[in-house]
Amino acid sequence: MNMKKYTVAVVGAIGAVGQEMIRTLEQRNFPVKTLKPLDVPANKGKEILFNNERVKVDVAENGVFEDVDIAFFSAGGDASLELAPIAAKAGAIVVDNSSAWRMDPSVPLVVPEVNPEDVDWNKGIIANPNCSTIQMMVALKPIHNEYNIKRIVVSTYQAVSGSGKPGIDELSQQTKDYVVGKELISKTYPHQIAFNAIPHIDVFMENDYTKEEMKMVFETQKIMDKNIKVSPTAVRIPVFRSHSESINIETEKPFKVEDIIELLNNAPGVKLMDDPETNKYPLATVAEGKDDVYVGRIRRDESIENGLNMWVVADNLRKGAALNTIQIGELLIKRNLV
Repeated sequence: MNMKKYTVAVVGAIGAVGQEMIRTLEQRNFPVKTLKPLDVPANKGKEILFNNERVKVDVAENGVFEDVDIAFFSAGGDASLELAPIAAKAGAIVVDNSSAWRMDPSVPLVVPEVNPEDVDWNKGIIANPNCSTIQMMVALKPIHNEYNIKRIVVSTYQAVSGSGKPGIDELSQQTKDYVVGKELISKTYPHQIAFNAIPHIDVFMENDYTKEEMKMVFETQKIMDKNIKVSPTAVRIPVFRSHSESINIETEKPFKVEDIIELLNNAPGVKLMDDPETNKYPLATVAEGKDDVYVGRIRRDESIENGLNMWVVADNLRKGAALNTIQIGELLIKRNLV
């Protein structure tokens, strides 16, 4: 058993995902010798609690990574583009939660339950996929292995915490204002998010899909299979935490629904919640704070041959971000890469 301990940096330590990463390191007893919480200069000197000790936040900049073994990044794309190569050059392995490196062909894009072997070819930077892609991959990989998925149609129902603190604050404030009849002010989103559904996450691209939707296409092809066709629609809904997804797949090989249920029941990272008779199916409120990807409403799509529908829910700050990142760190240790 590897009992070595590591110097671990968390870049973006004050943000929602950074804080979740630090909690996850604690909860999973990650072998941390020294924790280095790093953030923007304005947060220098602030304290975070880690294993009942107060640790001061330092500035994420050139020179701070010299003794770091693993650096978990959640500080946005610009910071990652600038600092990840600096950290890697200093000898750290970077696990980056932004979109900055995901589609770089020289950077592995990893979901530990799906393509763990890809960490082996890292050159100092490993990318964490988009939250909505991660939960979909965990649910679909076991099915793809057995029946070869040809096409995925996915509609996402995404929580406001995907926009960070501003999204959470906006939904909270609008809900309060709505109740007392005050005018609702929208800054984070182009429209009112309270009691609404906005089919628009990130910017629109030339093909009229949003960037969030195209991430799901490209990342699925990079992680699982370059030949899979993906048709996505991403929607922001007034839920604080946990993304829900309606997923329709078409497979090459015929299947029995009960065999797929059995597969998912034994799949790593999946929790089956599927008993319509007792109103048992995945819910955002159930997934919140949990590590698993919840799968339910599994049923044959009777409109096509070899079609299947399912409903998949996961906490976007946990499995969708912090947990997946820390699991990649655990993989690095397990595979003696750090």
